[in-house]
Amino acid sequence: MRKSVAIIGAGPVGLAAAAHLLVRGLTPIVLEAGPQAAHAVRHWQHVQLFSPWEYNVDKAARRLLASSGWNSPDPDHYPTGGELIEHYIEPLATRTALRDVIRTSARVTAISRLGFDKAMSKGRERAPFEIRYRNGKGDEMLQADAVIDASGTWFSPNPAGANGLPAIGEQAFQTLIAYGMPDVLGTARARYAGKTVAVLGAGHSAIGTLIDLARLAEEAPGTTAIWLLRGANPAKAFGGGRNDKLAARGELGSAFARLVQGGRIKVETSFGVTRISQDQGRLRIAAADTRNVVADELVVATGFRPDLSFLGELRLRLDPAIEAPVALAPLIDPNIHSCGTVRPHGARELAPDEPDFYVAGMKSYGRAPTFLMMTGYEQVRSIAADIAGDKAAAARVELKLPETGVCTRGGVESASTAAGCCGGPAKVDASACCAADETAKSKGASGCGCS
Repeated sequence: MRKSVAIIGAGPVGLAAAAHLLVRGLTPIVLEAGPQAAHAVRHWQHVQLFSPWEYNVDKAARRLLASSGWNSPDPDHYPTGGELIEHYIEPLATRTALRDVIRTSARVTAISRLGFDKAMSKGRERAPFEIRYRNGKGDEMLQADAVIDASGTWFSPNPAGANGLPAIGEQAFQTLIAYGMPDVLGTARARYAGKTVAVLGAGHSAIGTLIDLARLAEEAPGTTAIWLLRGANPAKAFGGGRNDKLAARGELGSAFARLVQGGRIKVETSFGVTRISQDQGRLRIAAADTRNVVADELVVATGFRPDLSFLGELRLRLDPAIEAPVALAPLIDPNIHSCGTVRPHGARELAPDEPDFYVAGMKSYGRAPTFLMMTGYEQVRSIAADIAGDKAAAARVELKLPETGVCTRGGVESASTAAGCCGGPAKVDASACCAADETAKSKGASGCGCS
């Protein structure tokens, strides 16, 4: 029997999954909540990726594109999200066989087993999935033999509150709060020019936004950037610098370090937001220790979390802390993860106990922040092989990830690194957190970015 597979999300990973399924003679059905493929990417199309084209084109997708007369981009060029759409996702979604399997404006609202609720067991694994979705005309339903949830996390941002809950007052001032990484130098320029903007977070979205605000300040007098950092050590956000094998990511951290050290970005450390209120038309952002920051706008860049609301009737075994499949969680848990990148993984780690249901892409990482697009491509290659019954190919690793060169304990406050991590503890420099950090500083760099 030719298996049908419902894929939730027509982003890069969802489309790659569909390409791999087609190559294996299976029938993909892609359900995209937005009006076009890559709806989420269109919200960050101004952002440059950390990896060049070499790592951003899936192998099965490349084969489909080759037959359409597609011109492969320069493998060494670092694309923006917009270029990713224009030169890869749009041609893949509209000029290949995938155009016949994508259903846009189709928001999935629930998934179950046909004739089985969550409590029923006998014969459950043989029942097809029933997927409910809305397409603007009402509720629709389709059946599939397997499901790959590649819906991402972009539309489920973490709130400003340090305890995982919205800060008191946060929801009341949504018109002055943005989440993720707004286009400060482009479409949102008028909103931020000449304003005092507080940016909460320590990841790449926060760093990129603060760098853009510093650039905007050069052109629009009065623009002031304030970095609200939950942790105590700003250097943790500077990354691996020259040690990072993803050069664009290392350069971003180095550029950010120079701006902070030069005083162009104000810094408030150990700032756990508890309350947001109004102060003469502006935002008063309060921390637990009674400090206050007054700003015109707040950008919350504290990461994302998976939307599990439509998966309530499936039997999912997820890690209780980071909400990733339990077999994957130990590889990515920011509480314990240290040096290097996450090793490639596939179907075995991504099947959270409901037979023939898989989580892939950014959503598979739950609340962990370390996902790379190329990891997602390897995930869906393995999943497609598993669904097709090719267990050997599903278990095989076909991707070698670049090492980050960064030792991090994911935000856990620690005065030293684990033994052996990044060369072990520093030998002389007390301000260095590990041997790699000590070496980098001795050469005039800001450090390696270790925790």
